[in-house]
Amino acid sequence: MGAASRLAELVMGTPLELSPELIERWPELAAVRWRRGGWPPRVPGWFFGSPHVAITLWHYVFLGPGFEPTAALLLHELRHVQQFESVRAFPVRYLVELVRRGYRRNRYEVDADAYAAARLQESALPL
Repeated sequence: MGAASRLAELVMGTPLELSPELIERWPELAAVRWRRGGWPPRVPGWFFGSPHVAITLWHYVFLGPGFEPTAALLLHELRHVQQFESVRAFPVRYLVELVRRGYRRNRYEVDADAYAAARLQESALPL
């Protein structure tokens, strides 16, 4: 691995392929570019004192090293991808919410949690 490849991996992490079972159950997960590691999941830790499990930046979701993705986490992050797609100013709005309400009461986090819970419940229903 050359220096450029190592630098790219340090910054962008490595690609993460989701299991075929997850993609079959929630096909919309395939539209996301899943990554493991890189700088993005580390940056919040510099400000909040702990590493984040995941962070979404447009169509990329970066999972922190050592965290195993659950369906709930993946669906939560998928919702953030949808939020990025819905409003151009989403990153600014998210940061304003974070400053005003904190992480847990941030309306975008509340929405992502509710979305993931609803999708999990839907998938548990018999067809």
